[in-house]
Amino acid sequence: MLEVRNLTVKFAGLTAVDDLSFTVNQGEVFTLMGPNGAGKTTAFNAIGGFVRPTAGHVALRGQSMAGMSPAQVAALGIRRTFQNNGILREMSVLENVLTGLELSTRSSFWGCALGAPGSARAERDATRRAREMLGQMDIAGLADRPAGDLSFGQQRLVEIARAMVAGAELIMLDEPAVGLSPGERLHLGQVLRELTAKGMTVLLVEHVQDLVMAVSDQILVLNYGKKIAQCPPSEVRNNKDVLEVYLGHA
Repeated sequence: MLEVRNLTVKFAGLTAVDDLSFTVNQGEVFTLMGPNGAGKTTAFNAIGGFVRPTAGHVALRGQSMAGMSPAQVAALGIRRTFQNNGILREMSVLENVLTGLELSTRSSFWGCALGAPGSARAERDATRRAREMLGQMDIAGLADRPAGDLSFGQQRLVEIARAMVAGAELIMLDEPAVGLSPGERLHLGQVLRELTAKGMTVLLVEHVQDLVMAVSDQILVLNYGKKIAQCPPSEVRNNKDVLEVYLGHA
């Protein structure tokens, strides 16, 4: 699904991502872990078109993404969330999720304004899909509330629903468990597993260990921009290089 080869990102001489290579297979949850400053989000930004790599190769299903803008990357079938909540606070929860369908809804401004039948059907279908996703995230009852009135954890769930609703092939989640209660994290893990069972692929950056261990198929650990380990969750706790990074000893 996703191939990253020799990805390097430098800022004013500082190497944030250093010759990083990995492959993500369809239908799996692939997690990037590491201490603060390890280069996880920079790698995400380079894959998503928000940062231009200094060197390296990124491809989706064999198609090079070199030089693509974030909008072009999204059009390929990749969606993402961000560490800092990107919720549209003045809009309703439902309207926030509907923005995630902008690229995949076959309607236009004038078609909606003039009441064209095809546009009306497209809008009804988009609304149905958005409400179904809110139900899947267990927040359907919040659909008509202003997003800015929600708790931080609820806003995170709305942002994730917005990223997922378009049926993207690959979804990139940057620390989605921030601000979630243990129950919300458990539910998020269940949703991710349901989506991957249907063929969606998830690239995850996360610090919350219980979520990572519950949903990941592969975990790649970064430190100072370099890959120090890649293994299944069952092996990561006993990996001496990972223990050295997190605990200071093997």
